[in-house]
Amino acid sequence: MDKEQKILLFDTHAHYDDERFDEDRHQLIESLNAKGVGYVVNIAADMESAKKSIELAEKYSFIYAAVGVHPHSADEVNEKNLEILAEYARNSKVKAIGEIGLDYYYDNSPRDIQKRAFNMQLELASMLKLPVIIHDRDAHEDSMNIIKEKRASLSYGVFHCFSGSVEMAKELIEMDFYISVGGPLTFKNSRKLPDVVRYVPLDRLLIETDCPYLAPEPHRGKRNDSGYMYLVAQKIAEIKGLSFDEVAAATTDNAKKFFGDRKSVV
Repeated sequence: MDKEQKILLFDTHAHYDDERFDEDRHQLIESLNAKGVGYVVNIAADMESAKKSIELAEKYSFIYAAVGVHPHSADEVNEKNLEILAEYARNSKVKAIGEIGLDYYYDNSPRDIQKRAFNMQLELASMLKLPVIIHDRDAHEDSMNIIKEKRASLSYGVFHCFSGSVEMAKELIEMDFYISVGGPLTFKNSRKLPDVVRYVPLDRLLIETDCPYLAPEPHRGKRNDSGYMYLVAQKIAEIKGLSFDEVAAATTDNAKKFFGDRKSVV
C-alpha cells in the first residue's frame, strides 16, 4: 500500500468469521486501519455466520454486517429462519440481506431449492427495505430472470464478485444495481472482467475482497484480507485511466451510499 494513501477503502464483502482467521482475527482486524481500510461489511453465508457477523459488527466500530443464506446452505431457508433473519436485521449495524443467490458451479444444493431460497430472501429484503448482495456463479440466466421478476419490489442490490458479461452489467445498471469486483480482476487469466470495469460507470462500482478467498495478484492462493484491497483499486485505476485516489474516493462513497440508507455508515 502507498504510505501516502489518505482515502480509506471500503471492503464491501468479507468473511472474517471464517475459521481461517481463528488464530489471528483480532490482531488482523485491528491492523486494517493502518493498511488503508476504513470500513468492512462482514457477509453471512448461513444462519450461524449471520449471528457471528453481527457479533463482529458489534465488537468493531468500523465493521457492519449482512445477514442471509448462501445457495450452498439453501435448505436452511424456511419460515422460522426467515423470522430469525428479520429479527437480526433490526440491529442497526445490519445493512443488507446477503449473500443470497444461485451457485450452479458447485451445485451443493438442488437448483429448485436454491431458487426457492433466493426468492424467499428477496421477498424478505423487500419487506425490510434492505439492499441485497447477490452470489451468482454459473447461473447468470436464472439469476437475472429472478431479479427482473422481483425488481419492482426491491430497493437495490449488488452482484458481488461479478463474473458476467458487459451486456449483463449494462442490464443490471439499468435496474439500478451495482457491480462489485475483487481479486479476480488482477488475475493474469482475467479476460471479460477488465472489459466490464472499463464499461461500468465509476459511480456504480464497489470493491471487495471476499476474504479469506480470492487474494489478488501477487498474493493469489494465499489467505486474503482487506489489507490487499488496494491492489484491486490500483487495477481499476489502471484500466480506467484514473488515479488511485479517484477510484478509492468514488468506491468508498458508493459503498457508503449503498449501505447507508437506514443509518449512515460513518
